[in-house]
Amino acid sequence: MSRPRGKRRAVALASMVIASMATAKLLIPSAQGAQALPDAGARCGSLQLPRGLKGQMLQRQLVAGGTFQPETGTALTQLPAFCRVVALLTPTRESEIRVEAWLPIAQWNGKLLGVGNGGFTGSIAHAALADGLKRGYAAASTNTGHEGGSGRFALGQPQKVIDFGYRAVHEMTLAAKQWVRDFNARPASHAYWNGCSAGGRQGLQSAQRYPQDYDGIVAGAPALDWTGRASSALRVAAAVREKPDSMLDAAAMDLLHRGALAACDADDGAVDGVISDPPRCRFDPAVLQCAEGRATACLSPAQVVAARAVYSSAKNAATGRSITGLFPGSEKGWATWAGAAPFTTAVDHFRYIVNGDANWSPAAFQFDRDAPRAEAQDANTVNALDPDLRAFFRNGGKLIQYHGWSDPQISPGVSPQYYDSVVDRLGGLKKVQQSHRLFMVPGMAHCSGGDGADRFDMLAALESWVEQGRAPEVIPAQRERDGRVDRTRLLCAYPAVPRYQAGNPDEATSYRCVTP
Repeated sequence: MSRPRGKRRAVALASMVIASMATAKLLIPSAQGAQALPDAGARCGSLQLPRGLKGQMLQRQLVAGGTFQPETGTALTQLPAFCRVVALLTPTRESEIRVEAWLPIAQWNGKLLGVGNGGFTGSIAHAALADGLKRGYAAASTNTGHEGGSGRFALGQPQKVIDFGYRAVHEMTLAAKQWVRDFNARPASHAYWNGCSAGGRQGLQSAQRYPQDYDGIVAGAPALDWTGRASSALRVAAAVREKPDSMLDAAAMDLLHRGALAACDADDGAVDGVISDPPRCRFDPAVLQCAEGRATACLSPAQVVAARAVYSSAKNAATGRSITGLFPGSEKGWATWAGAAPFTTAVDHFRYIVNGDANWSPAAFQFDRDAPRAEAQDANTVNALDPDLRAFFRNGGKLIQYHGWSDPQISPGVSPQYYDSVVDRLGGLKKVQQSHRLFMVPGMAHCSGGDGADRFDMLAALESWVEQGRAPEVIPAQRERDGRVDRTRLLCAYPAVPRYQAGNPDEATSYRCVTP
């Protein structure tokens, strides 16, 4: 049987690269790795695919310290010298999983770091690799089995959906661990995962399916309810188009944001432009509805209905599980779900995966019918909803999950919902907290940004937990504006929330974490 056209192109490219490697000289690293020059070059050039993995090596080269320009994306600066390894993995005939690992020449911290992707993104996360390398890690990334940011790759390709869902990260991890071992003549002492959004989902899939792949996982704003997020976004898209005056423009979103702050900003004891505990915020958009004879700086009745739809949590009719909406404080970013066009990732999922029809229109979406259908069809292939983390915890794994309460792309409600499901499955909060902590970030948008303190180092906290046994009770965080830190906070381990005590409301020492 002949190979698919895309596979033939990939194999041809691989052959060209391998042929060129036979005569090409390895790049000379900077002085930082000069002591290991001959040996490092030989070791880098001799790396092979681990036994049991199918595919081809594409590149093995030493890269000089300083600035590195990947084939795609922007130039990366101030890098140490490293061995760059690229391979194409093909666990199935349809698979085209590109993986890349960067192995430090000198000053390796002895650890491996897997880094995540975003959305349907099919590309190597070079910037995240660079960040890991600068911290001393050997770092690895995958394109999840396809190229480009669309979900079109999944049309009629169930094996590629599996690659995207979980297999690509697992295959990448197996390869990277072996490359680290062979290049350094010893294995990594620890393997960590750090990802946000789709990368958070990938981390949870690893914990659920491959409990021995990572010793510690940071799962930020995880798209763990991928089908639910798609269903919620399309439900909201329909609601804001229900009537001619249902649309929520920028002025309406700003009005709603100010209304939510007026109702709930002070609930934690400080008025600082951030809602600390949105699930307990009692804000009804109806208070902003236009009075008779007024048409500006207010909402039409149809806009009130649309706003309520954004905040609401509809249930999966088959399972009874709530598929959560967005929360008070997130209104500035509502253009993602309630904007001029339906959320692209949601459309792609239903168009190419659920319905398998490139001509499918969001106008055909019906929540009560299609949300249960999408979740059942997925069967946790892309979703990461399995609460049974016992094997990961028995293996000594530690998991830090975080999510911004003002996230307008992935409902922050999915994170406490999942955490609570783990607590129910494993038998109590205290037991789960020995291995899994969740930190909800007041005012933070999707992975970063927003009005909250969105700068923190979850990876350092994870290392301390795994290697020294220090479980994180709070995480220091800060906000930067115009190049300076203007606010500090302590992020509380769920279910605790911050409460203002006394002092400067922009300083972390003025708050303490309390359990509602």
